[in-house]
Amino acid sequence: MMHLAPRTWTWRSPRAAAALCVLGALLLTVLPAQRAHAADSLGNAGFEADPTGTTTPADWSTYSATGQNTASFSENGGYSGSRRLTHWSASAYKVETYQYLTGLAAGTYTLSARVRSSGGQSAAYIALRNCGGAEQRTDLPPTPNGEWIRIVTSVRVSGGNCTVSLNSDAHAGEWANFDDLTFTSGATGLAVKGGDLSTLAKNEAFGATYRAADGTSADALRILRGSGMNYVRLKVWVNPADGYNNKARILSMAKRAKAEGMKLLIDFHYSDRWADPGQQNKPAAWASHTYSQLRTDVYDHTFDVLNALKAQGTTADMVQIGNEINGGMLWPEGSTDNWTQLAGLLTSGAQAAKAVSSTTQVALHLAKGGDNAGTRWWFDQAVARQVPFDVIALSYYGYWHGPLSGLQANLDDVAARYGKPVLVAETAYAHTLANGDFLENNVSSTSQLPAGYPATPAGQAANLRDVMNVVEAVPGGRGLGVVYWEPAWTAVNGSGWDPQDPSSGNAWENQALFGYDTRLLPAAGWFAHR
Repeated sequence: MMHLAPRTWTWRSPRAAAALCVLGALLLTVLPAQRAHAADSLGNAGFEADPTGTTTPADWSTYSATGQNTASFSENGGYSGSRRLTHWSASAYKVETYQYLTGLAAGTYTLSARVRSSGGQSAAYIALRNCGGAEQRTDLPPTPNGEWIRIVTSVRVSGGNCTVSLNSDAHAGEWANFDDLTFTSGATGLAVKGGDLSTLAKNEAFGATYRAADGTSADALRILRGSGMNYVRLKVWVNPADGYNNKARILSMAKRAKAEGMKLLIDFHYSDRWADPGQQNKPAAWASHTYSQLRTDVYDHTFDVLNALKAQGTTADMVQIGNEINGGMLWPEGSTDNWTQLAGLLTSGAQAAKAVSSTTQVALHLAKGGDNAGTRWWFDQAVARQVPFDVIALSYYGYWHGPLSGLQANLDDVAARYGKPVLVAETAYAHTLANGDFLENNVSSTSQLPAGYPATPAGQAANLRDVMNVVEAVPGGRGLGVVYWEPAWTAVNGSGWDPQDPSSGNAWENQALFGYDTRLLPAAGWFAHR
């Protein structure tokens, strides 16, 4: 649910807006033109050197293609300190606030900024340009409720110069805020740009077809790889009724993924069907087993699947010991009501994974993207009991887990608290509210949608872009990546959600990365941009 953050920015009446424009015009008339800041570090990066209403902040320059330099100004209400830079005008405008840096040593640099935005602009972004190569930019996420988000962008500098650029191409009344900029050496990027393709084989078996954006028919895996996806996530059930997502099927899909040059994330559910926060049911074969036997079951099953993958030359690069295990797994023995036993089960799975391959990363996965208190509590329990893990994995769906600011606060905190990389192991967003089959979709009304992200192809693309931006901005390079959930699970008769009922339907087809016309949607293009 969307949290309405306290508003620290200021609405303007038409009269106040007009007065501000007059003040800006007077300042431009009286003061000499500002020159770009020529130095090897940012000046006035928090806009604290400026009186309120300054239309060209100290050390910065302003350019407007529409002749509206007064659309860029400093004012009260910063993220930290007392000032911020604002882009706003009562009429449509294009404005750039920029600073020219010189004397830079060759290398990679990262621009970081706290930002917020009304959304709706034709463009609003931070950028690094004239640095010796192609311009690099990151778009501002829509935050109409006033929450601040930190975003980053990186560039390779050669020739000693680089321009830091803050841009808005906006309609009347749309606004953007910038504060606390830094320009430092080092690079950002995402190592994991993945998709959960667990249902692809079943979809194909029931006749699903896929087309690239240009309409060319092709294998969905190859299309997604061509769009920049580099990781495939596959769930494993023990003995599912439909015969999919078991060891044999995983081995086949793993061969396909590795043949495309993609890495492999294996997601153990330790069940015969879906395991998630509301259900962590034991597989039928383990139903009567004691806790001690369950520890052996977890070890043997994990080792068996991963060792079979290794034997065929498709060693798993990462493994989840459990899926969305907020309340534990293998209930009731492995419930969080008995953390000592849960820790034992998790440790058995992690040890089996490392016994097969010491380089396979072990992830523990919760559905708590925006819940920092809950994430801390859970991982504090795991760490106190010395559960071994390499990666903190979280699900994040904006319509369930709150605003991006909550995701960012959680990722930043737990990455620092536990010294581990963080992964958004599941995310998805609707490209339409229309239904592709008879089963009502999980996201089916505008009331469910986060502000600023319509259920359109463009809204889906912006949502994935901004989730990736938040992960990329985790300090210390600990933002590992993002995995999109079931991008190829389109609506096909027979490929339903219930393994015991092929006619059960699909409640997720409107969040796939292939449209109802089977074409790849624009959101997939963001895998290549991070």
